[in-house]
Amino acid sequence: MPGPSPGGSPEREAGTGRRPREPGRGRRVRFHLPHTAIALPSVHEEERPFYRRLEALAAPGPGGFGPLFTADGWSDLTEDRLLRKRVVRDGQGGPRPGPGQEVSVKVLGALEDGGLVERDPRLTFVPGHGDVVQALELGVPTMQPGEVSFFLAAFPYGYGRSGRRSPRCARREPDVPPEAPLLFEVTLLEVRDDPDKQTLPPATRLRLGSQRRERGNFHFTRGDFAAALRSYRLALRALDGPVAAPPGPEEEEELREQRVKCFNNCAAAELKLQRPDEALAACEAALSISPDNGRALLRRGQLLAQQGRDAEATAVLRRALELDPANKVIHAELSQLVKRRSPAALVAPQEPHHDPMPTPSPGTLAPPAAEGTA
Repeated sequence: MPGPSPGGSPEREAGTGRRPREPGRGRRVRFHLPHTAIALPSVHEEERPFYRRLEALAAPGPGGFGPLFTADGWSDLTEDRLLRKRVVRDGQGGPRPGPGQEVSVKVLGALEDGGLVERDPRLTFVPGHGDVVQALELGVPTMQPGEVSFFLAAFPYGYGRSGRRSPRCARREPDVPPEAPLLFEVTLLEVRDDPDKQTLPPATRLRLGSQRRERGNFHFTRGDFAAALRSYRLALRALDGPVAAPPGPEEEEELREQRVKCFNNCAAAELKLQRPDEALAACEAALSISPDNGRALLRRGQLLAQQGRDAEATAVLRRALELDPANKVIHAELSQLVKRRSPAALVAPQEPHHDPMPTPSPGTLAPPAAEGTA
């Protein structure tokens, strides 16, 4: 649900063009918990049973979902009792998802006031890959095919202390408020073998790669750079997997662009983790695919200068400047290199040595949000 609906379907949610909690035009249902009237959306008929079950589930009281965390009829999936499960309909008796297997689920998710913030008729992911919120990562492997269950998640297993914002309108109020508990209704539709080992159509590879990269961006913006890096690497693995048929020219170009974005994002995450050598390797991997990629050239020039490889850094940055003559950051980096290599800077032994070009703060380098998200 990266970005976006980071829990799994950012493209879908961003493309609706309206906030998920916008009132519907249908009849209204009055919930006993909390004491507010909730608009029942009329555009998706399949949501009506969900709202009826949600209304029947909520017990009277002012505590929102709070009483459900101690109510009977739920099983605890974690020791802290902040993620709970309640079976709505038993499955068909098939095997539960195993490690590395891919699942497809139908998901509806609501806030305490009944606002619908998750709606995906077929969300596909691999549990354990970090593609969705923890409530689904930990909850879906407990299900059987055909099973329908509620998952009640406190904020550590949902969208955390920050909540969630739309990927294309970062300044807008979050559609999932900070520290919001969520209630998901999940139907397990299908279980398949690990898609990374399968021969898949190029379009499926692109979908998997985009989903995992955007999930990495979600982790990056929250400061979890190790998780972001893991998602970017998983995206690359999906993009580089075997395809069922040779991609067409447009698909080939899109696969190449997605790989470059992933390598650039890997470089940004490695810098945040203070691993400049790995960041440089990621930049070079991006440039091996797209030699004139401006972002990779700039970051590679900065890293080479940081290592004292001034001649190489100057050549790389000059090439970046040819591609983007108005870029002030490139001008500044080249100016620093010129000053460092000038005779005056080399014959001043009376001054204590200070590196005239300090290690660039990873925060000053272009963040991965620029690669595919707003």
